[in-house]
Amino acid sequence: MAEQSTADLVVYSDYVCPFSYLGKESLENYREERDDPLDVEWRVFDLRGYKRDDDGELRDVDDGKDDDYMAKVRENVEHLKAQFDAEMTVDFSVDADSWNANKATLFVRRNYDAETFRAFHDAVFEARWQAARDIGDPDVLADAAADAGVDPGEVRDAIADDALDADLEERFDAARDAGVTGVPTFVGDRNEASGALPPEQLDRLVE
Repeated sequence: MAEQSTADLVVYSDYVCPFSYLGKESLENYREERDDPLDVEWRVFDLRGYKRDDDGELRDVDDGKDDDYMAKVRENVEHLKAQFDAEMTVDFSVDADSWNANKATLFVRRNYDAETFRAFHDAVFEARWQAARDIGDPDVLADAAADAGVDPGEVRDAIADDALDADLEERFDAARDAGVTGVPTFVGDRNEASGALPPEQLDRLVE
């Protein structure tokens, strides 16, 4: 892919995507089944980047996601929720923008250890898909930071840091140039696959 990695598995995801959350839950199930530890590198992705205007704001576009489409999405989400035994609040009324969450995630990855990063990453996902909170809100991200042992003030400062905006743009462009078009995308040593994969498919991808 675009960036070199020594991890066993690279995962591109977006906090606002229910299938990214479900893919994370499936991955947790897979890790529990493995005898050996699994090194995973999480990479953020802007799933709705095509909707952004020149100011970075999300605009309304006709992307074909009408009521029938969303009904099918909900049906698939409910099916996978049961399959992966995931704790999840299926609430699509929260129209969050993941940009601030992605900035905060990039900051935490750079400045804290892997365990703390993982705790923050999980806390942001849980804020959206368990508590149905707006993870674009700096207050929500500050709460996730506190839960993970990250300084909430540092996260607020990171969200206001314009340099991180430019870094995210470069990372998203590199991912798209490498062929990432949807999330979650799982990248193994030789193969890659998209979607909320069940543990047996993750095993084939890794092994």
